[in-house]
Amino acid sequence: MSKHIWANRSKLFISKSLPGNLLAAAAIGLAAFASAAENPGDQVIVVYNTQVPESKEVAEHYAKARKVPASQVFGFSLTTENDISRNEYRDKLEKPLAKKIADLKLWRIRSEIIRGNSNEASRVIWKPSESKINYAVLCYGVPFRIKPEEGLKEKHTLSVQAELRRNEAAVDSELSLLPVLESRIGLTGPLPNPLYGATNEARFAATNGLLMVTRLDGPTAEIAKGLVDKALQAEANGLWGRAYIDIRNISDSNYAVGDAWMRGAAEICRHTGFETIVESNSWAFPATFPMSQIAFYAGWYNNDVSGPFTRENVEFMPGAFAYHLHSYSAANIRSTTRHWVGPLLAKGATVSMGSVTEPYLGGTPDIAVFAGRFLFHGFNFAQSAYASQTMLSWMTTVVGDPLYRPMAHPPQKLHEELAASKSKWLEWSFLRLVNLNLARNQPLPQMMYFLEQVPLTKESPVLTEKLADMYSVGGKPSSAAEMWDRALKLNPSPEQRLRIRLALADKLTELERFQDAVDALSPIREENRDYPGMIDVYRKLAQLANRLGKKEAAASYEQLVKDLTPAAK
Repeated sequence: MSKHIWANRSKLFISKSLPGNLLAAAAIGLAAFASAAENPGDQVIVVYNTQVPESKEVAEHYAKARKVPASQVFGFSLTTENDISRNEYRDKLEKPLAKKIADLKLWRIRSEIIRGNSNEASRVIWKPSESKINYAVLCYGVPFRIKPEEGLKEKHTLSVQAELRRNEAAVDSELSLLPVLESRIGLTGPLPNPLYGATNEARFAATNGLLMVTRLDGPTAEIAKGLVDKALQAEANGLWGRAYIDIRNISDSNYAVGDAWMRGAAEICRHTGFETIVESNSWAFPATFPMSQIAFYAGWYNNDVSGPFTRENVEFMPGAFAYHLHSYSAANIRSTTRHWVGPLLAKGATVSMGSVTEPYLGGTPDIAVFAGRFLFHGFNFAQSAYASQTMLSWMTTVVGDPLYRPMAHPPQKLHEELAASKSKWLEWSFLRLVNLNLARNQPLPQMMYFLEQVPLTKESPVLTEKLADMYSVGGKPSSAAEMWDRALKLNPSPEQRLRIRLALADKLTELERFQDAVDALSPIREENRDYPGMIDVYRKLAQLANRLGKKEAAASYEQLVKDLTPAAK
């Protein structure tokens, strides 16, 4: 996204709590946030499976949290399997749900003539002329994948690209077309999403033929219920943390679009003030990477959950979004170990998306569009998710509270509220101030001076680490080492502490302060007992011991390296 677009959409705010000579430094971008309905829950219907007791519990929990009218919570008797047959989907979910909506007059279906042109004849479609609802929430226990119907023959089949001639689908994606059910749209192949890339919130409505369907789901009902709780927490306090984006650096034109989406998402995260870390190797983030305080994760292309997400504790922040692009990322959203969506939710993510079976790359969400709508435009989760999908009646399942809108509060107002309440989240708001200014090419020395003058910096591991990072980039290695050392004493999170220790040890080694580097690295084993990178830590300690002339200590570390080195096959 070009810089002038951001500039045209941004305003400045001045933090009254800062000294006058720092006012110019405190600038923050404001997105064009849409006004929310008085009670967004009125626009939601909730669906649960009467054959799964926990499904109703999740439905009731959500309805209470979002004030969904009791008359808009529906139970249907469905299979308890993850997959549902096309016949059962149609007869026990799709048609009964459409009837419930019509009986309660939640929408009114009318015919509309679509005028033809030289390439296409005129046609009649049926869709809501008015609607009280725009969202559907499917609860834990509702199947998430429609099985293929063997022998299905449709007139348009031969016009569909050969590999797309399939009629299985994600329940969410198929049900999103419920408003146009009476138009009898074919089942073979995907349908283009007319709202892909849309920037006008008003277009995301059932009257335009789209019901935004998401689900509260995951490996357990408790995890599913927690998705709305964490969403509400982030709405109240802000979405804070760091963004981690994995780019594979693919040159193959058939797959390069995936990298383009990831790069776009990274730029949007950076320009919305998130501390943004990009992994540009050909593989995903390694397990040794200290991934702390995750607010936004997007990566590709491993079959099963890998890297830092396999660690015992994963530091997802309240409201965090996590997505891994893979053909089968949501093949079993109720597993804690297979594929991606289930494990990410089990580890603490609040919202996610994925493919229930092979969609092909072009049929997966455009994560750059998602990030733009979710973080910059301030859309809610459902609007952002459906804006990012090129295809409907296809393979994407969307997991999380559809109404979740983490960027609802103007940043200036939120910053002032956090300051007034002395909130623990205030340090992150100051970090966003700094990052937004750096993204807008404010001079690094000016931003270093800004952080030096903020009183909270002396108490905050987040701001102290940021100051250390800026000193390091700005050619002040001794000051950087001093700040990283200070940050270690300010109770950082476990993964943040690990990252700081590794960075501090490297900087101290560069400064030839070898004993101090040893002191920085030595506690890692006790502090991070599941850290898989200890072999590299011991190698560094052996090298440092040799430089200090401590041969016995060096030999001890070298033996630990041998003990941890896998035997050759």
